[in-house]
Amino acid sequence: MYNTANINQSAERAIEMLQRIIAIPSYSREETKLADFIEEIASLDGFSPCRKGNNVWCVSSVFLPERPTLLLNAHIDTVRPVKGWMHDPHMPSLEGDVLYGLGSNDCGGGLVALYEVFRLCEVDNDLPWNLVYLASAEEEVSGQGGIESVLSDLPKINVSIVGEPTNMQPAIAEKGLMVIDAVAHGKAGHAARNEGVNAIYKALEDIAWCKNYRFEKVSPLLGEVKMSVTVIQAGTQHNVVPDECRFTIDVRSNECYTNQEILDEIGRNLQSEVKARSTRLNSSHIAPEHPLVQKCTEMGKIPFGSPTLSDQALMPFPSLKIGPGDSARSHTADEYIKLSEIRDGIADYLQLIG
Repeated sequence: MYNTANINQSAERAIEMLQRIIAIPSYSREETKLADFIEEIASLDGFSPCRKGNNVWCVSSVFLPERPTLLLNAHIDTVRPVKGWMHDPHMPSLEGDVLYGLGSNDCGGGLVALYEVFRLCEVDNDLPWNLVYLASAEEEVSGQGGIESVLSDLPKINVSIVGEPTNMQPAIAEKGLMVIDAVAHGKAGHAARNEGVNAIYKALEDIAWCKNYRFEKVSPLLGEVKMSVTVIQAGTQHNVVPDECRFTIDVRSNECYTNQEILDEIGRNLQSEVKARSTRLNSSHIAPEHPLVQKCTEMGKIPFGSPTLSDQALMPFPSLKIGPGDSARSHTADEYIKLSEIRDGIADYLQLIG
């Protein structure tokens, strides 16, 4: 249905749109101007965009109740530029096949490619899906004003494609994240005498457990649950035995456990008091037998497990992470995407959902 000319034209539109997006700073929780722009583009293209906060979405004008609904999602926010940029992060710079700019790869390429796919396909009666396009906010900080805030406003979603950079390979599982604040309690005393209970020593025992413990269930895609103690704080002066030692545990969960299950296991084994900042960012997984995954395999793509977190963690339905660009370029100086990756991404998306 979609020939080379259609795809090339869409790629040109997508690249032009991405250049304009790069020029609009859109740090997490500061996405208003970019949300305005996307809402304006969608309106000019004849859609009736909906908006909540800085999240913008469009629903197929041809919406058939007998068809399942596919969400096409990518985020509009970026991290702040790191040191070392040789290009202006907000000045799109085109050098041959390479487009430099903050957010070009993460995840501007997926954002514009999926928009073009929605624009081409939303009136297609022969498509097996109803389509919803969502440009979501606050993804980089997993903010509550992002995708989580609009899920109840969308039509019932059966499955989602998330346009994060994966070299257009399908990530069918993704590690979750949980941050735990732990407090070891002791008893203060004078360091010169055999007094008190040193909270640091109690914390060290718990830290050693975190280092050495292995959760039983190992994912074939994501491997083990990973715990890392990343922050520690205790003591006020050299001659006082500390009565409290605080430390932070970074947990990367696999799809075999919920974050709550992991938290419960840690709580049973540590003598320290433990409290999760949140358990909402669970690992995500889509069955290898799902039609979208099967279609990817038929296209010669190789399913894999992703170590990086995305809005999939907040989706209460199956999701597949696949998009143009390379995750290794994300959050780096002189971030870029190739124009050919955007074009090929549009072509692959059209084949995948057709």
